[in-house]
Amino acid sequence: MLFELDRIEQVSEGKVSVESVGQSNQGRDIPLARVGTGPKVVFITAEIHGNEKTGPDAVLDMLNYLGTSPSPAAQRVRDQLTVAALPKINPDGASLDRRGNDMRWEEAQARFPQLAAAEPPWNYMTGQRQGDDYSQRPGFDVNRDYNPNLDYRPRPNDFPGSSDRPGWFITPETQTVRDVYRGLQAEFGNVDTYIDLHHQGACYTVPDTDRFVTMSLSGKFVADPSSPEGSQFADHADTYRPEYSKQLNVAAYNALQEASERNPAFGDITLYPQDINLPGTGLGTFQLNGSGAVLFEVRGQTQTLGEQDRELLTETVYIGLDGILSGLAAGEIENLDPAAYDQIPPTDRGDRTLSKLDVIEN
Repeated sequence: MLFELDRIEQVSEGKVSVESVGQSNQGRDIPLARVGTGPKVVFITAEIHGNEKTGPDAVLDMLNYLGTSPSPAAQRVRDQLTVAALPKINPDGASLDRRGNDMRWEEAQARFPQLAAAEPPWNYMTGQRQGDDYSQRPGFDVNRDYNPNLDYRPRPNDFPGSSDRPGWFITPETQTVRDVYRGLQAEFGNVDTYIDLHHQGACYTVPDTDRFVTMSLSGKFVADPSSPEGSQFADHADTYRPEYSKQLNVAAYNALQEASERNPAFGDITLYPQDINLPGTGLGTFQLNGSGAVLFEVRGQTQTLGEQDRELLTETVYIGLDGILSGLAAGEIENLDPAAYDQIPPTDRGDRTLSKLDVIEN
């Protein structure tokens, strides 16, 4: 990835810039790539789980296009947007081909002495977890380490926490993402759009069909801070923009439906389950801080389910990204009907899932 980023930076003739903005727990660089000079910021992150590979591939493809294409569409994106991308947040997990990072609880305690007597957080993984081996090298699910209070410092009483509570910024990976986000806020006043690229842990069928879902989308990650359920984040009520998140998702969905004319698989898109409350994710955290937020979840692609259709899934992510970036650059997003989001077919998790045997057979 680093070689490819260097190549893109060179052939872009100054359009794409790349710099290391942090390091993983094991000292690997976390690169940030930027392209465009527009006033509206789109922040993209990928591979926070180290066994989710299509996101980085799609980001590299997008950077290559925006950095080298002379087309009017690419020029419009460069003129109207500043795209900032972290293609690989969790390089340690990527090296181990597993979901979590490579960091012991004792290391976090050494960095935050106030946690000396605290319990390990609920997202700390040891032994065998989620199909991965953490017995020799424990780690954290980094995607639960964010906090809507970007100034938060870890407090012992907040541990071990839970899935529906904020995280702590105890890993260097999330600290890097937070610092980039805050830097963009300081530079532009607001991070307009945040897109996080993931894989689903299993594969599901599109409702009323026997076709497997290619990707799921979502713009809902926390309870509305103006509602009783979201009252703990009431101070974010003025920055929370759920309708805008819906419009961004609709732009990605529409682009994929249009692409389904050449490959029906691009049209097999569903809405990720909406009954979630995850303020400890980057999506929940940044949505509460004023960003329109979009989750991409391609169908199961971890080592436990095989490496099937990687090119198709990478292109799916690319098309969705292009739909959002092009729509933002053309000023079309605000004209989309947010209600169309609720018409996206839901993911039916009660339906048949794709097992490892299915992958081998198909």
